Amino acid sequence: MANATSNTAPTIRPDEAAHFGRMAADWWNPKGSSAMLHKLGPVRLAFLREAMDRHWHGDSRTLKPLAGKRALDVGCGAGLLAEPLARLGAAVTGVDAAAENIAVASAHATGGGLPIDYRHGDLAALDLGQFDLVTAMEVIEHVADKGAFVRALAQSLAPGGLMVLSTPNRTAASRLLLVEAAERFGGIPRGTHHWADFATPEELRDLLAAAGLAMGQPQGIAWNPLAGLHLSADLSLNYIVTATRI
Repeated sequence: MANATSNTAPTIRPDEAAHFGRMAADWWNPKGSSAMLHKLGPVRLAFLREAMDRHWHGDSRTLKPLAGKRALDVGCGAGLLAEPLARLGAAVTGVDAAAENIAVASAHATGGGLPIDYRHGDLAALDLGQFDLVTAMEVIEHVADKGAFVRALAQSLAPGGLMVLSTPNRTAASRLLLVEAAERFGGIPRGTHHWADFATPEELRDLLAAAGLAMGQPQGIAWNPLAGLHLSADLSLNYIVTATRI
């Protein structure tokens, strides 16, 4: 385990990077191994759009609310969030622990005419500067040192900037549905989730506070047969939240 007191403590778990790297070629297939991420995309973007408009007092009708802003997507995978951020007007940088993901992300963005700057490596070691928007979706549960990772995110956030994170909650429901059922029945590739590494909202709030960030009110990402995945007051499975400098 990395030293939690170091701002540059390595946060990448090689086994986790290898696991997601093996999924790289299939990442953009909405019916493939990343199907759940494709379904999460619209839910995340709805939360992001509302959070951005609220934070920067924007107009919800504006097509490019991130015009003139820099956005950093950490744990970007093959670009499922980075590309929409670019289409919303941001100058986007994506960072991922798996070189295979960066290769696929770069090729896909080039094919779509999107000038996204993709980087492979540990965020704290890349020295990318600061960004108006920092996102890390379903990432913190995969890192070696949560404190070091959150500090690296905080150092990447510009004054007046906005951070958005999402992660599974560590509850009996998430263990049953996100780990046991989802992986056993093929909804998520086996080995994707380790329940003990999930962070509760209280734990995430403390991690953010230790890095000088204030956490907003978390919103759940829930599922039911009628609505599918949707934003909810139910935090038992997964939640998404904003953070800003204190």
